[in-house]
Amino acid sequence: MDARPKILVVEDDPTLCEMLRLNLGFEGYDVVVAHSAEEAMLLDLSKFALILLDVMMGEMSGFEMARIVKSNAATASVPIIFCTAKDSEDDMVGGLTLGADDYICKPYTMRNLIARVKAVLRRAAAQEPKAEQGIEIDAEMKRVKVDGYEVKLVKKEFEILQLLVGNPGKVFSREEILQRVWRGEVIVLDRTIDVNITRIRQKIAPYGDRIVTRPGYGYAFE
Repeated sequence: MDARPKILVVEDDPTLCEMLRLNLGFEGYDVVVAHSAEEAMLLDLSKFALILLDVMMGEMSGFEMARIVKSNAATASVPIIFCTAKDSEDDMVGGLTLGADDYICKPYTMRNLIARVKAVLRRAAAQEPKAEQGIEIDAEMKRVKVDGYEVKLVKKEFEILQLLVGNPGKVFSREEILQRVWRGEVIVLDRTIDVNITRIRQKIAPYGDRIVTRPGYGYAFE
């Protein structure tokens, strides 16, 4: 999806469509307009962050379109707000029963509509599956992410972490780590390994305790 949330306005009143396009665009949304449910159904609805849907339109009503959208696995999660002059309690209950996230009766103010749009989009964002949690090591880019956020490791820290994470459950002695990471460079004290491990644990919190010490043997990643 684009950086700007894409909103589909399905409304047969051209003047209202233009008002919605201008006002929602001013709020930072990418607005696409369809003047009928039939026209809207020709679009890839899965690409939209939200659908603003009139009810009384042409041959296909907004209720019928919503029923189709919500019955399709590819679009079922796209939020729908009905914006309609059908203001009876039965109409509202019927719309919400179809899976709509909100129901706004005409006439409405742009201030009210925009507030409803923002609220629905916030709820939808909160329900999205979270990115996979944990430690991600990109060997090509030499980059480490913790819970989706990049952490800065210097070269030796990165190589030690890559060695341990790449061999879970295997205990590496300080000597082995020196040989694999420093590889014949200037002589380094064992204490250097301990310092680097401490820094790595701090940087990959809350997973720092996954690097365990085996007294007398070395370090391992569990």
